[in-house]
Amino acid sequence: MGRGLMGAVLMYLGPSEHGTPRFVRRGRRFSRISTLQFSLWVFVFAAIFLLYFIFFGLTMLSTDENENEESAVIPVKVESSRTDGGSKHRRKYTPCDVPLKESVDYFKEPREVMNFTQFSLEYIDQEEKLPTSNIYEPRFGGHPTLEEREQSFYAVNQTLHCGFVNGPPGSSSTGFDLDMKDKAYMKDCKVAVSSCIFGSSDFLRRPTSRKISDYSKKNVCFVMFVDEESLAKISSEGHFRDDTGHIGLWRIVIVKNLPYADMRRTGKVPKLLSHRLFPSSWYSIWVDSKMRLNTDPMQIIEYFLWRAKSEYAISNHYDRHCVWEEVLQNKRLNKYNHTVIDEQFTFYQSDGLTKFDSSDPNTPLPSYVPEGSFIVRAHTPISNLFSCLWFNEVDRFTSRDQLSFAYTFLKLKRMNPDRPFYLNMFKDCERRALAKLFRHRAELSPPVT
Repeated sequence: MGRGLMGAVLMYLGPSEHGTPRFVRRGRRFSRISTLQFSLWVFVFAAIFLLYFIFFGLTMLSTDENENEESAVIPVKVESSRTDGGSKHRRKYTPCDVPLKESVDYFKEPREVMNFTQFSLEYIDQEEKLPTSNIYEPRFGGHPTLEEREQSFYAVNQTLHCGFVNGPPGSSSTGFDLDMKDKAYMKDCKVAVSSCIFGSSDFLRRPTSRKISDYSKKNVCFVMFVDEESLAKISSEGHFRDDTGHIGLWRIVIVKNLPYADMRRTGKVPKLLSHRLFPSSWYSIWVDSKMRLNTDPMQIIEYFLWRAKSEYAISNHYDRHCVWEEVLQNKRLNKYNHTVIDEQFTFYQSDGLTKFDSSDPNTPLPSYVPEGSFIVRAHTPISNLFSCLWFNEVDRFTSRDQLSFAYTFLKLKRMNPDRPFYLNMFKDCERRALAKLFRHRAELSPPVT
């Protein structure tokens, strides 16, 4: 089209057969052209220009959105692919087929699935002042000694630290305070889907209602934990709770008196301690706030737990599989204080953590780095123990839970050789098939230490 327009212009400006410039001769005839004809030509050229602008404008906009939004699109069988241009572009990861059952409208208790390891867990909910210290400050995670920490890794009847630890009588609450009505609601949940937004770090993303079965809408609790700042932001964007405290499928539960200044660490409470927040629940699904759930929860539980004969399911990381790589990445992106990362990493190496070796047939997991934005759990004793132990590492060291996952799993396995923990680490492409992925509204800043 461009060559045609240029050719027309050159013909117009070129000499005529009489030797005079065409525009001069045509200028003599200009008066013969009616105002209507002139307006028509102006309209045609304006329309061509408008179509040209719309076509290339939409093309550029589409390209920009594809580069900046991570989303679950039509499932394919390839886990990942690289965009043209090599290292100059972000890698593109795609979902893959997940053979879900057409519908699941029933419950199974974990013990009906298989004979999981059985023992009894109790939790420390109050600490007395330490006799060896004149300065005592109650902490949400408590003050476990190294000896108590070591003993807690044994899968036996025990009472251990697992968050929600208060100080002596008369001490103020250590945090994560909930309304009594919300506690009563959560206590009755048999299956829970939960997420959280703290520090206005994300938009409210509702589960896709048409993908959730009527059975799940009736029998599954969908709980979104928020602080008051995030609730105010959500309300300012036009999302308001109804008379039952819901926005769409989410029941909005307000958390007061946050236990940590680090919002990322606070977010690990609902992420890792769902068995504490939903004490009667058989199963729970954690969905990061950067994701919108597009799959029925009962189908997810049937596929990742019942069919796989597992009690805990989490996906491998889409790019990294060794904790050494994860440490370097956290430092490169300044995700946390480098000295604190080094202290944690040095401690783990001294306690037996080794590099991931994909060629080793005895490697117990397909990756030592998880993508922790999507977790499916049966609330069995050893699953609950693992969650407590993982949380305690986040409480003791950095809030970067990908650094402590492999260490916690491997130590638990090593100390209980006759008490198996059935963990299903599934492909990241399956995670992407179940929920649409977005970027966070804002990245939470690492704490100042």
